[in-house]
Parts: sequence; C-alpha cells; structure tokens
Amino acid sequence: MTSAESQPRFGQSVKGLLSDKVGSCSGDVIALTRQVLKGSRSQELLGQAARNMVIQEDAILHSEDSLRKMSIITTHLQYQQEAIQKNVEHSKNLQDQLRHLLK
Repeated sequence: MTSAESQPRFGQSVKGLLSDKVGSCSGDVIALTRQVLKGSRSQELLGQAARNMVIQEDAILHSEDSLRKMSIITTHLQYQQEAIQKNVEHSKNLQDQLRHLLK
C-alpha cells in the first residue's frame, strides 16, 4: 500500500513541478516579448533618426546652395553699386562743366 500512496504524491509533485516550470516559462516568454518590442521600438527610433538626418542633410545642402547664390548676387550688386557711384561722379563732373560753360 505504500507504493499506492506514493503514486499520488509522485503525480502531484510532478504536476506541481510542471506547473512551476510552465509559470517560469510563461514569465520568460513575457520578458522575451517585452525585449523584442523594445528592440522593435529602438529600430523604429533609429530609422526615424536616419530619415531625419537625410532631411536635415538635404536642408543643409539647399541652404549651402542658397548661400552660394546669394554670394553671387551680392557680388553683382557690388559691381552695380560701383558703376552707379562712377556714374554719379561723372554726372557731377558734367554738371560742373555745364555750370562753368554757362557762366
């Protein structure tokens, strides 16, 4: 009879161990799922950061191009200003000559 009594205890202890193992595995699966989700979120953030860098790089290149064009325009405006100043001086000389002739 002792062997009959040990059978249910053995079955119960195996069920208990199995239940503990299933609980432990469930916890491990939950932890693994959380880690995968964190990794997935990290990948999303890295992808978004990479896209933002590309956008910023395009903006920087566009700004650089705009600055280069503005520099060219500034140079042309300086040439025009110099030409206008020369014409103003020349017109002053002509006005002086006209006054001198009219006297």
